[in-house]
Amino acid sequence: DYAQESLRKQLKEDTKRRQAAIKLSPRQSYGNKLRDDEWELTVGIEIHAQLNTDRKLFSNARTSTNGEPNSHTALFDLAIPGSQPVFQTSTLLAALRAAVALDCDIQRTSKFDRKHYFYQDQPAGYQITQYYEPLAKNGHITLFNHDGIAPEDGDSITIGIKQIQLEQDTAKTTLQPPDTMLLDFNRVGHPLIEIISLPQIHHPQTAAAFVRKMQNILHAVSAVGTGMEMGGLRADVNVSVRSRGAMPGPCSYSGIIGLGQRTEIKNLSSFKAVEDAIVAERNRQISVLESGGSIEGETRGWTLGSTETKKLRGKEGEVDYRYMPDPDISPLIISEELIEHIATSIPSLPDEQVRDLVDQFGLSVKDAKTLVTLDGGERMDYLFDNGSKLASVQMLRRTPLTDVRVIHELGGLLSGSNSTFSSNQVPVPALASIISNLLQGRITGRTAKQLLSMAFNGDTRDVDAIISEENLRLESLSPEEYNVLAQKLLSENPDMVAKIQAKSQVGKLQFFVGQMMRIGRGKVEARKAEGVLRRLLKMKDSTA
Repeated sequence: DYAQESLRKQLKEDTKRRQAAIKLSPRQSYGNKLRDDEWELTVGIEIHAQLNTDRKLFSNARTSTNGEPNSHTALFDLAIPGSQPVFQTSTLLAALRAAVALDCDIQRTSKFDRKHYFYQDQPAGYQITQYYEPLAKNGHITLFNHDGIAPEDGDSITIGIKQIQLEQDTAKTTLQPPDTMLLDFNRVGHPLIEIISLPQIHHPQTAAAFVRKMQNILHAVSAVGTGMEMGGLRADVNVSVRSRGAMPGPCSYSGIIGLGQRTEIKNLSSFKAVEDAIVAERNRQISVLESGGSIEGETRGWTLGSTETKKLRGKEGEVDYRYMPDPDISPLIISEELIEHIATSIPSLPDEQVRDLVDQFGLSVKDAKTLVTLDGGERMDYLFDNGSKLASVQMLRRTPLTDVRVIHELGGLLSGSNSTFSSNQVPVPALASIISNLLQGRITGRTAKQLLSMAFNGDTRDVDAIISEENLRLESLSPEEYNVLAQKLLSENPDMVAKIQAKSQVGKLQFFVGQMMRIGRGKVEARKAEGVLRRLLKMKDSTA
């Protein structure tokens, strides 16, 4: 599932970023801080997202992401003379869901325009888009610190959405060395929305978080079917810098003035590419300006793993593209009733889902966000179904153990078996019974993990029956037996005891807890074991 893969990549990127920050020498860190103090970075982002539709935008050919090349085309897709565009009204719904989710003002009337350019992936010599009168305007998206924004942006930052416009996708080009280009026209005419942000982003990390959250929102409302990993979402970034101590820059965009000359980096296909390309282009522009040069408005490219961007061509403007209204397509008129229907029927958004999980189940924001992101939200639905099965919901709310089982344990089992998530792997009643027994003290956490693994691997017996037949019910040790076991382990490991007491290496206490649970074979509760150990070591009892 692309959402699961997206989360894995995000976690890897976060780890790499932290490692890079650790390896950064003080001199390098100081130099970067000086540049941040002296120069302001400004970024605007254009996101091109393939809509989740069965038909193309202006033909009845089916959309396809993995069909045989050139097997899903119509005459109009290939620009055959005499063929005419026929707007497929079903494609509008996904675009409207995206516009509502981003809190845009949907225009009652929008129109299509021709954007002229000649390239091998556009057989008509122009792209049909909505330049002058787009589908929606004036939206916004709010990013929070748990979305991965830069620390300098504080707890949250709101980025404006200038407009959302419907447009056609282009053909897929594949290079066959040394100099042959293969064209797959299945993608031509696939419905896209282009989401154009205002230039209100000032940190590369926040730019990557913006694209990541945008993908999550579009997926949550079923506006898109695939993300960056499958090529269903691509980003262009517009980058400019200006000296903080100088006069305001000469450029402006959508009412935002004082900007530096921007360059555009095209077709970024991963969150890491977005962040790294912005860093590289920021550094290039600063170096040019510090050496007395000037920034040219141009389109640049980025290759993953590079340390610099490369010029592709001079930046086209309105005159170069020769925008004109498309004479073959009628205006798109949308009723208030349809807008209202979309607004009241779309699913809850990721931020709302995270709040519900935190409030209703006591999960941490981190674990709640993981549940919302993984498997298209299926694990979140699984959690809600599980909670409703528990006899003591209030008890569950006070003790957020469900996230441990669903996120961590199920995640580990899935990774080990190389399979994707399905609620049938551990039926909701089985998981509810496991957690209920755990919360009521009938089994230990270790036994709960064992039962979860048994259910995952196909044991269909009733959970209570398994506990009885396998003799898994907790028969807790007496206080005296806890003392004897703890004292024995401490006497056998004097060096570790000395480190805990003399060097305050409290983390090593968990070694003894684990040993007690291993020796106790299901009769030792971690909380009680830690309390006994802390008392014997004359440490403050944090379990009380």
